[in-house]
Amino acid sequence: MMRPVLLWWGSGALVVAVVLGVFVTWGGVGATAADVAWNTLMGDIRTPVLLDVAHVLDRLGGGWVAKYLIPLVVIAALLLARRWRAAVFAAATMLISVAVVQLLKSVFGRARPEDMLVLSDYGSFPSGHTANAATLATLAVVLFPRLWVLIVAVAWTLAMALSRTLVSVHWLSDTVGGMLVGVGVTLVLAGFALTWARSRGREPNLPGREPPR
Repeated sequence: MMRPVLLWWGSGALVVAVVLGVFVTWGGVGATAADVAWNTLMGDIRTPVLLDVAHVLDRLGGGWVAKYLIPLVVIAALLLARRWRAAVFAAATMLISVAVVQLLKSVFGRARPEDMLVLSDYGSFPSGHTANAATLATLAVVLFPRLWVLIVAVAWTLAMALSRTLVSVHWLSDTVGGMLVGVGVTLVLAGFALTWARSRGREPNLPGREPPR
């Protein structure tokens, strides 16, 4: 019963992300009224403290930290916990999520806000930082379904999305698209492999180690 639910919700999230991307780019809309209003609001509420937090999240959510350090830490932690299947699942999910984000960035090629405060690469939709955060958050929830994990995951994703609009490097709809991609990719893959990923499986026999009797 869980598998079809995960597949439907994951596929639905990805479809909505694509439709949103079409609406804000190919539809000739550009920045929607909601995007402009939110961008203006973020400019009004900026404070040095909020900007400092946003810059920290900018470094955590992108660059070598997000591409290499965080995935390696997650994989290493799962391996140390003897959850090698979960480690494989997490690695595949993070890699595919990044690939989908880069594909959509290339397809839509949306321009970023003109008043952005940090340097960023090509393509505003979807937000890669937010997608990375949503992927990691959803992975945590599906692998360790606990209420506190869900609360932390939601808070982390929303904080990252807010930080991207606070420094005007993304429109609001970009962050929504990033969340949809991160959640969608993870749920689709979970629909196929979550049962396998949650089971510990049999540990391989190492040289010099006798199998349990």
